[in-house]
Amino acid sequence: MKIICIGRNYTEHARELNNPLPAEPVFFMKPDTSILKNNKPFFLPDFSNEIHHEVELVIKICKVGKSIAEKFAHRYYDEIGIGIDFTARDLQAKAKEKGLPWEIAKGFEGSAPLGKFLSKKSFASLQSIHFHLDINEKTVQTGTSADMIFSFDRIVSYVSQFFPLKTGDLIYTGTPAGVGPVHTGDYLKAYIEDQCLLECKIK
Repeated sequence: MKIICIGRNYTEHARELNNPLPAEPVFFMKPDTSILKNNKPFFLPDFSNEIHHEVELVIKICKVGKSIAEKFAHRYYDEIGIGIDFTARDLQAKAKEKGLPWEIAKGFEGSAPLGKFLSKKSFASLQSIHFHLDINEKTVQTGTSADMIFSFDRIVSYVSQFFPLKTGDLIYTGTPAGVGPVHTGDYLKAYIEDQCLLECKIK
């Protein structure tokens, strides 16, 4: 199973981090040890003092494919869920300053909490899926797939030009504005529309 994460896919998020808007999807990988399932708690690592939350819609690949044409990309995923891309922002900043890869800041254990999935047939439109993240009952991030720079189909098509996609692969599709730090004792709840599909306690 591969975990593919799309960066800078929402204009306002790119701007809040002073990043240029991409002409093509930007993506990076997380190892499978980063997945955190079943609402298990996330333990803050001791190598970072600035772990940020990034809530994201996640698509699950349902069949093998490579070099997929965008017009056929919708056939390669059938479920949409929600996840969090925890980021060691301090380590990421140091890596970016030196032009180094981000994996040290993105791929650590438990850095990809993953919630439940919904059939894509349950959505009236994949171009207007609303989602949000609450911390301690306060909404801190809100987004809609309508604001994505690159659509689900564009992402699947683009990534498949470089890596064959396999059944069960996950694609985290980017985060909207509002990212920020999490602290010990915080309780996170992530929603698609009005359904809470992911909960996570910070320890």
